Amino acid sequence: MEMDTVLISRLLTAMTLGFHVIFATIGVGVPLLISIAEFIGIKKNDPHYTMLAKRWARGFVITVAVGVVTGTAIGLQLSLVWPNFMQLAGNVIALPLFLEVFAFFFEAIFLGIYLYTWDRFKKKITHWYLSIPIVLGGGFSAVFITTVNAFMNTPEGFTMEDGSFAAVNPIEAMFNSAAPSKIIHVLSSAYLTSAMLLAAIAAFMLLRKKAKGTAATYHKKALKVTVTIAFVFAAFNLLTGDVSAKFLAEHQPEKLAAAEWHFETEEGADLVLFGWLNEDNEPTGVIRLPNVLSFLAHGDFNSEVIGLEEFPEEEIPPLWVHYMFDLMVTIGMFLFGITLLYLVVSKVKRWNENNKWLLGSILISGPLAFLAIEFGWIYAEVGRQPWILRGYMTVEEAATSSPHIGLMFFMFLGLYIVLGTLCVVVLRKLFRDNPVENELEELPLKEEKGDE
Repeated sequence: MEMDTVLISRLLTAMTLGFHVIFATIGVGVPLLISIAEFIGIKKNDPHYTMLAKRWARGFVITVAVGVVTGTAIGLQLSLVWPNFMQLAGNVIALPLFLEVFAFFFEAIFLGIYLYTWDRFKKKITHWYLSIPIVLGGGFSAVFITTVNAFMNTPEGFTMEDGSFAAVNPIEAMFNSAAPSKIIHVLSSAYLTSAMLLAAIAAFMLLRKKAKGTAATYHKKALKVTVTIAFVFAAFNLLTGDVSAKFLAEHQPEKLAAAEWHFETEEGADLVLFGWLNEDNEPTGVIRLPNVLSFLAHGDFNSEVIGLEEFPEEEIPPLWVHYMFDLMVTIGMFLFGITLLYLVVSKVKRWNENNKWLLGSILISGPLAFLAIEFGWIYAEVGRQPWILRGYMTVEEAATSSPHIGLMFFMFLGLYIVLGTLCVVVLRKLFRDNPVENELEELPLKEEKGDE
């Protein structure tokens, strides 16, 4: 049986991106939370927040190490798995790829300095200043790599001559039409997801009932600060999602139409939620919100939304992206709702925001936030099909024809299993062998020492 090299190439890249996006998200989002926790600790003179920053930073280093390997794997795969794409677009995307590596090293250097200079400065705020380059490095790393993905969706900044790119303007190519909406959505999603991850850990510790006294207070403070940050970015994420929808309506109408099962061009288009397609490709069991798609697309309930009928059949993305879009949006709404509920309950004295139901909901919100990231990336990539570079090169044209691609798939699969297992084992050992209770007992001693 002949191997489908295109399918294996796609599966290999999907596996790599699916694994890497977990660590990339943490790499972008967690530094902001570490910085905020340390800043609150300094301003309130509260050692609990300082301890939060210290412990989060320790765990963060492990995820950064794994992220380095998976990020390198993506760079390697671009050349090995998609050689024709790199031959065509390599000179255009080289700049953002280089800048992304530079931003990462910038983050890593200051992370090292940050970790090894706790309690080394007379003024605590001096140490906090070192967290700012880490936050910026993580953020810019996401910005530069997102511009590459944006370029694949809306290729700009060059002219086409004899089947290759000429007169390349790398800045215009980087900051193409898709870049602004993609960048703000990627950043807000990373900050939201990282906050929900740390909130889920705090909720888990409180649900175990083992944390008592100062340890319980520590976890409650962790929960409150992470949920507050998550709420801010959940609200902002809904706005960035709206900006993205309006961008798609103008620049990638086939992608929005596929996500919404919008087959015919019409004014006052309905938003289609959930459901499935029957044998005749007709939406069944759906929830229809009258005229809402028109509003999402153009800010006008009666505006015209382009349907899939306008595009050649071979250029229509797979219709199952509808499920990815629905799941991403549903989880985003749930995260906004649960964080808002927690903050409201915490403001009412007679209500207990640390009840089992609310803590359990926050606990499951951590994994759900990462699932939303995965669903969002699947929608972003599959929704561009059949193109790897929209309008210029299809995925089929870009893929390698090497018969060894199957072996490469299993080699990388083995690598990710090893990396994932090691990451979990090391993190568990790091925190289980050194529970926060032990460190909290030493806090008064350390605080007196630091004041001398």
